[in-house]
Amino acid sequence: QVQLVESGGGSVQTGGSLRLSCAASGLTFSRPFMGWFRQAPGKEREGVARINPSGDFQTYADSVKGRFTISRDNAKNTVYLQMNSLKPEDTAMYYCAASVRSWSWNDFGYWGQGTQVTVSS
Repeated sequence: QVQLVESGGGSVQTGGSLRLSCAASGLTFSRPFMGWFRQAPGKEREGVARINPSGDFQTYADSVKGRFTISRDNAKNTVYLQMNSLKPEDTAMYYCAASVRSWSWNDFGYWGQGTQVTVSS
C-alpha cells in the first residue's frame, strides 16, 4: 500500500520560507516521478513542481520559478519542496504525489493527505 505523508506546512508572513517534506512508503522510491501540487479554495489543483526518479531534472510552474526548489533523497524515501519569498497567492493546500507511469501531470496517481500553507501580507 502506497503512503505519502506530508509535513512542514504552516503560517508565514510575505517573504518568508517554508520547507515541505513528503515521506513515501509502499513503493520503490527510486523509481517514481515525484511532484508537488497545490489547491487554493475555489481554484483548481495545479502542478507546482516535479522531479525525475534520479533527481537531476526538475520542472516548475511559472508562478513559482526562482522561488521554489524540489529535491529528493532516495535513501530516505523523501521528497522536499523548499519555498522561499512566499507570497499571499501561494496560500493553498499542498499535496505530494507520485507517478509510476510518466512525467505527465495527469499521471500522478498516488496522493498524500495534504499540508496547509498560509501566507499573510
